Formats: sequence, structure tokens, C-alpha cells
Amino acid sequence: MSRIKELFKKKPERVLNVYCTAGYPKLNSTIEVIKALHSAGADIIELGMPYSDPLADGPVIQTSGKKALQNGMTITKLFDQLQDFRMLSFRNGSNIHIENVPNTPLADGGLHVPVILMGYLNPLLQYGFEKFCEKAFEVGIDGLIIPDLPVYEFEHEYKSIVEKYNLDFIFLVTPETPEERIKKLDSLSSGFLYAVSSSSLTGSEKDFLTIDTYLKRLQAMNLKNPLLVGFGIKDKASFEAVCKHANGAIIGSAYINALENSTDIETVTKNFLDGILK
Repeated sequence: MSRIKELFKKKPERVLNVYCTAGYPKLNSTIEVIKALHSAGADIIELGMPYSDPLADGPVIQTSGKKALQNGMTITKLFDQLQDFRMLSFRNGSNIHIENVPNTPLADGGLHVPVILMGYLNPLLQYGFEKFCEKAFEVGIDGLIIPDLPVYEFEHEYKSIVEKYNLDFIFLVTPETPEERIKKLDSLSSGFLYAVSSSSLTGSEKDFLTIDTYLKRLQAMNLKNPLLVGFGIKDKASFEAVCKHANGAIIGSAYINALENSTDIETVTKNFLDGILK
């Protein structure tokens, strides 16, 4: 059983997935952010791979991606940073060796939360899609979100590669997605289904009465996968609102805003997550 499936088995509600752009605010911040999110109580950590043309991202995430690219972040550099991240220790701040068995829960003491990579197809094709999946598996990544990968191409060309390397693949649905297509995307997804709160960019204001109706509709469909809601979730109130009819939520722009100009990632992260979870 993958880490993501294990998580939802143990914790079927109020799951918090926190997004941050790899290489932000500084090139070497990635591991520091991962450790801070893990220690502060994030259930899933989603790392965005910066790209020059991020179609679904709002201005905050776009700006963080631009900054990360300026910092020198690349897919190769990200994998270098992630090489031993599953062996991080949270005892007295020192590293201990724990065998890295990809996509399986780790023994106590290591970084055991699911970590997923979010990015766009073009850079992955340039890197080599199978090479990318193989490397993701090797370092201990659990799943992928690729918003611009078409369903047909995924099903007939890339699905077998993703499964070969034991990675979960998460599709996105919106309030405008027809029911038949939602069921199709649910059947192809594994880990969870990403319920976009509205057909707009990340970070924008949302009408949560409308979202409530949308989530009730998804809930009534008895989908195979758990639901996590993203786009516009930014604080305790919005987190609690979507958790009424979903298994949890994804927060990105608000966390990136909190990190901007921060000199103490650990403290900022703890304060931010405490404000949502406590």
C-alpha cells in the first residue's frame, strides 16, 4: 500500500496537503521547507516544479516559480536535493540512517509523510518521462500531479510508466466537469482526486456557498478516491468549510505568502499551520 493510501486509511478526514514551490524562497530551501511542514503537522507535502508557463497557477505561485527559476532550480537539481530526504531525522536535529524503501511507510524517526510532485508536461518530456518517474521512485516520491497531461495520452501512453514506478497519479476536476468525465478521471486517478474549487487560478477569492453545493454533488457520486479541495483555501475557516464534504484540502498561495521574505522557515511554518489546525 502506498503512503498516500495508507494516510487516508488511517486519517480519512481533515487531511492537509501543503504546497510550496521547490527552490523557493531560496534555491536550497526545499529540504528546510519539507522538514518544517513535516514537523508542523502537514499530512501531505506537495512540491511544485517551477515552469515558465504555469497555466493553472495564480500570481503568487507564478511569482514563486519565477523566483525559483531565477534561483537556478531545475528538475535535476530538485532530485539532487531530494536524494536522501526520506532519511531525515527529527530527533535532536541530527540525521540518522533509515533504509529508504520507496512508497512504503518508514520506521519511526524518518520523514514518513507522502510527498508529491506537481508540474507541467513539457519539462518532464524534455527530461524524459520514464527517466523522471524512475528517479521520482528512487528518491521516495509518492505521486504526481500534471494538470496539462491529457486524459487520452495518460491512459494510452503514460499510465503504464507511472504504474511501473509505483507512483500515484492525481487528476483534477472542476465544478464544470461533466459527471461522466469525473467518473472517468476518478477511475484513472489513484491516491486522491483533486477537486478544484472553481474554474479560476490558484489563490483567488471563492464563494464557499457555491463550493459547498459542488462538493455535496461530488460526495454523492461515491467516487473511488478520497477528495482533496484546492484553489482558494487559505485559513482555518476555509479549511473547515471544505472539510465538511471532502477528506481535506490543499493550501498553496497562502503558505507561499507566509514564506515570502522569511528568515525563519521553521517558525513561520509552525505558526501558519497552527493557525489552520488548532
